[in-house]
Amino acid sequence: MIARLLGTLLRGRHAGDTHLLVNELPVRANESSLALRSDAFVADAPIPLRYAGEGVGDNVSPPLHWSLPPPGTVEQVLVMEDPDAPLSRPFVHLVATGIAPGITRLDEGALNGDNAQAMTLGLGTFRKAGYSGPRALPGHGPHRYVFQLLALDRSSGLGAGARRRDLVAALDGKVLARGTLEGRFERP
Repeated sequence: MIARLLGTLLRGRHAGDTHLLVNELPVRANESSLALRSDAFVADAPIPLRYAGEGVGDNVSPPLHWSLPPPGTVEQVLVMEDPDAPLSRPFVHLVATGIAPGITRLDEGALNGDNAQAMTLGLGTFRKAGYSGPRALPGHGPHRYVFQLLALDRSSGLGAGARRRDLVAALDGKVLARGTLEGRFERP
């Protein structure tokens, strides 16, 4: 009841796209694109309830796959943010660093804390390592959840527990390619 009232009162407030990681990192002259997709939902479509956060869905990370990163890639980084959260900055649902350049697929649940392999999990806004699925305030309206994949030409140097605030400085000037996948979720 209180969450719904709060969602309704804050309905017009959104963090916005300006502070999404991909928008804060400058684009390099020869940067290429990565095609990021999911078998669970198509771009700009609703994210199934199974992948929604605790108390709303099963909080299982969706399967993701992407194009082969460019030659010279040393590390890949994956971040999921909600730019429609009623905050001053996007809500961070996932920070995953240290993904090997040969990996182009993550199975369902691969980003959940206990299941994560071949990557290092950072902390999201909930201060929890691993995936935290969508769970927008009820009544706040539709939210966009943006998965952002970055291929780096040098190591990020980030370890377990890295926070979103650490990423811009650690990744600036290292991005060879980037790709995004946006899904939507709304709690009535």
